[in-house]
Amino acid sequence: MTRAIRSRLRARGALFAAGALVAAPVTVFAAAGSAAADSDVLFTIEDDRITESSGLVASALHPDVYWTHNDSGDKPRVFAIGKDGATKATITLAGVDARDWEAITVGKDDAGNPALFVGDIGDNHRGRWPEVWIYRFTEPTTLADATIKPTKFRVRYDDGPRDAEALLLDPRTNKLYIASKEAEGGLYEQPEQLSTTGLNTFRRIAAGGAIVTDGAFAPDGSRFVLRGYFSATVFAAPGRELGGVNVPIQRQGESVAWSRDGRELLFGSEGKRSQVRRVVLAGDNRPDSVRSAPGGTVRLGTQTGEPTAAATADKGDARFGVGKAKAYGPGLLAVAGLVVLFLLGRRVFRWRRRGKA
Repeated sequence: MTRAIRSRLRARGALFAAGALVAAPVTVFAAAGSAAADSDVLFTIEDDRITESSGLVASALHPDVYWTHNDSGDKPRVFAIGKDGATKATITLAGVDARDWEAITVGKDDAGNPALFVGDIGDNHRGRWPEVWIYRFTEPTTLADATIKPTKFRVRYDDGPRDAEALLLDPRTNKLYIASKEAEGGLYEQPEQLSTTGLNTFRRIAAGGAIVTDGAFAPDGSRFVLRGYFSATVFAAPGRELGGVNVPIQRQGESVAWSRDGRELLFGSEGKRSQVRRVVLAGDNRPDSVRSAPGGTVRLGTQTGEPTAAATADKGDARFGVGKAKAYGPGLLAVAGLVVLFLLGRRVFRWRRRGKA
């Protein structure tokens, strides 16, 4: 038996073992999900062109409309999806590529009009790209297919290139934040003013959690959420980790958005005919505007800045309090399995190279 053949057999064995480790927690998820009712399904994306919905945000102008886009490999376009799951408009961005679109959020343009920001911030090569891009365009007042020339912002990080999938915008300041997708990720803040001519250096201001696939600010800016494949955590903005959210079981959980009224989180997934599922928030996870509304309750201390019992632990940066995002129950095992699979994959690659030597 040649060394090359022995290397291939070892590689197959390693992959089988890693696959078993990953499959076990995934099977647990599937069994639990089969018993779940469909009452939490907000809508199913019906458009066959949307196969890798990677970002999600509620429209600022059109009730019951949500904007999404595909991951890499598609044309540079975003889709307006109605609550019935049908596409209401397709907006193509002129003069740009969709290298690795990962996130979409809503804010304001320079004139103060509602605008959409698309983050071409993915980097599956773990830091190959010296810069990434964010595109901004004014949200159309009429839902119809159109081609729009966006404003382009060139972005780099103060501590070097990295992969990211989460683009957040604080509605109180119109500032953008990026959460990197790493085992020990970071939260990065835009410079005071975004430039359309030079590079915009986003500065790391806090720890950002582990393997963050998306994030979003609440409509009133008092909360933000970071999600991974199996977990999500809500934070007070600025300052404190408030608690976890039960993430729905999904094929490949990629996106998270707030409902327009701030009462629910919406979770999206990649795949054809993927579902957007909603989770009703409770307790301190609800934004201030919800808890102070009729029927809501405001706990003493949360308006004055006095931390609650759940907020007394060390959470990282003093302003944002973002620590490592938690994975709960079998989700933690699944994450561990994926990490092992990744590491074994790298070892397989090395074995193959040795076998060819």
